[in-house]
Amino acid sequence: MEEYTFLENDFEFVGDKIDITVDEIEPARPAWKDILTRFCKNKGAVIGLCCIVIIVLLAIFVPVFSPYEYDAIDTAKANIKPNAEHLFGTDAYGRDLFVRCWQGARISLFVAVVAVLIDVFIGMIYGLVSGFFGGKLDALLQRFQELMNSIPTLVILTLLLTVMKSSLFTVIVALMFTEWIAMSRITRAQVLKVKEDEYILASRTLGASNSRLIFKEILPNIYGQLIIMAMMTVPNAIFYEAYLAFVGLGLAVPQASLGTLINEGFNSILVYPYMMIIPAVILAVLMLSFNLFGDGLRDALDPTMKER
Repeated sequence: MEEYTFLENDFEFVGDKIDITVDEIEPARPAWKDILTRFCKNKGAVIGLCCIVIIVLLAIFVPVFSPYEYDAIDTAKANIKPNAEHLFGTDAYGRDLFVRCWQGARISLFVAVVAVLIDVFIGMIYGLVSGFFGGKLDALLQRFQELMNSIPTLVILTLLLTVMKSSLFTVIVALMFTEWIAMSRITRAQVLKVKEDEYILASRTLGASNSRLIFKEILPNIYGQLIIMAMMTVPNAIFYEAYLAFVGLGLAVPQASLGTLINEGFNSILVYPYMMIIPAVILAVLMLSFNLFGDGLRDALDPTMKER
């Protein structure tokens, strides 16, 4: 058996150093500071946000201040490899790929913004109404949603192209038919989760109207999930537009998007691989950045992450 020797200061009363009769209250801290702190701790999310900002700035300012136009043809400079004058080289028509890539990134980002707006104004309202009122209205709205979701988006776009010209507006219209469905499902699920909570029942008992319950009580308590879903929609919309452009159902020539540039570069990938690799890398970085940013935003807006 080992012997233990206790010293005089091994045991001390807590009250000798701290006044245990006084409660210490931590200073109040705004919720946005907690969100910002948790977000900044996620290095991947911060890097993703920085990449998004850089790409957005390049997409805005390069086509404006560059001496070359994205659609200017100069056959004397056709198929020039990347150099000091043409950083990304030129295509088969002598058009500067540096300007065309960032013009294409601008189009892809515009499509992404439109997709988010569609989610917010259609999917969110649809899900709020369906989840809050329930009953026969909910069943009717869900059957219509299932019907729309059963039609492939590519089929919708092909049908649209029979009556409309291939353009950015056509792609946006195609997005309006299906991209809101995922947001409406998430919104409905969140509404069903919180609409029977005590604070909702208390507001209803006090005479709150349905519109107040939806927009003042329910929506502020589920906005975190909606923001996360909106951010996750961005890379999906960018990829969707690029895919349509790659298969020849996107923008019309000479308009440029990342998808059309990849499609054009694919035709000469064995001879001039840079024509496809450069826009493909920009597209990959853009999608990865939005995914990292969305993951970081999800963790920052999740209250349970505060205790981890």
